[in-house]
Amino acid sequence: MPHEDVSCREWVNYIGSPSITMGIETTIVAALVGLSLASASGFRVFLPPFILSLAVRTDTLDTYIPDLSGTEFAIFDSNAAVLVLGIACLAEFGAYYVPWLDNILDTIATPAAVVSGVGMTSIALVGSDPIIQWSFAIIAGGGSAGVIQVATVAIRGLSSTITLGFGNSFVASGENIASVILTFAALIAPLLAAIFAIFIVVLLVRQSIKITGDKSVQGD
Repeated sequence: MPHEDVSCREWVNYIGSPSITMGIETTIVAALVGLSLASASGFRVFLPPFILSLAVRTDTLDTYIPDLSGTEFAIFDSNAAVLVLGIACLAEFGAYYVPWLDNILDTIATPAAVVSGVGMTSIALVGSDPIIQWSFAIIAGGGSAGVIQVATVAIRGLSSTITLGFGNSFVASGENIASVILTFAALIAPLLAAIFAIFIVVLLVRQSIKITGDKSVQGD
């Protein structure tokens, strides 16, 4: 940090220094990681935090995850977190293959997905400016998770109506695959993961709008 009596030119040179630029680049990458993990949370609430916790705990695939020690998220770097989140993840995956139970879970998963999306994004942005961290986490993280979850609820509702719930297993499998791909892609290739996440959000939103429109036409 420059001394208090530095000139304006020196201050401008400091602002443009490589260390500050690198900080901006790191924040952007972290934001991409957070957005991708949040989007994955829209499909499955517990998978992204479980994989993130496992990655941090085992020091694998954690290149883009900040050091959580000494932060409010330090609990994720513990065996207890890995165990609890792992069990919750398996239970969630299995429950969505049970007809009608999946629709009941959606009422709980929708707000939970938003919370998970905010949490995943804020974890990825640990160390950045708190205003940027939480603003992006709430708006982009919570927003993307919520949009995806609401869209999948609409698709599952249509499947339940047409197939009496027996086709929902295919919907669940698609959600599981999307969540796994997004989660691992976020930790390996954040830019590609973010592009994939945005594509999925747009696709699901268009599909849910189409479903809503079709229901309105049928109602008339």
